[in-house]
Amino acid sequence: MENEQDSTSRRRNRTKEQFRKALIRLIKKKGYQAVTVKDIVEEAAYNRSTFYFHYKDKRELGEDLLNRMFTGLEDAAGIMYTPGRITSSKEIDVPSFSLIAYIYENKSFFELIQYEDTLPGMHTHFPDAILNIYKKQFEFTTINNMQVNMEYFKVYTAFGFYGLVRDLIAEDFKTPEEQFTKDVIELSQTHIETFKYIGRNE
Repeated sequence: MENEQDSTSRRRNRTKEQFRKALIRLIKKKGYQAVTVKDIVEEAAYNRSTFYFHYKDKRELGEDLLNRMFTGLEDAAGIMYTPGRITSSKEIDVPSFSLIAYIYENKSFFELIQYEDTLPGMHTHFPDAILNIYKKQFEFTTINNMQVNMEYFKVYTAFGFYGLVRDLIAEDFKTPEEQFTKDVIELSQTHIETFKYIGRNE
């Protein structure tokens, strides 16, 4: 019975993933406002009844896509770190910067930030998710333990990183992932001495 339930759950997840991918492609083709449920089911190669089994309407699908992707972004930030452990910025390497890896892995979604007629909330959810990562998941010390307003420091650093990512997307990810990650690490080392991952606070 459990295997049947697991199989059904995986099948439903695959179906929903196809609808999410279809919505991304359609937004790039014609803009969010012009997309219809008919467009979505045709793009995903499913029928209307299957769509309505999973979603009430296009808006609910869009909200599912946003929530899933930005929850994943916030989860990715701490994958390589142990809660409570203090890490020197000099110890950071490319594999440990899983936040950037997540953005590259899901670049088809993050490219939607470039479109004016995109998912409702895309332009606010993206910077908010990065700010949440810096403000809620990490504690920092500055170089030479310089005393600063740490709330301002986190906002400044978060939006600096967001700006770099926006430029990366605008340039169609032309910078290879490893190089981009190394560049971000080098920048971080100019103002962050250590950081402590404190975990996901829901």
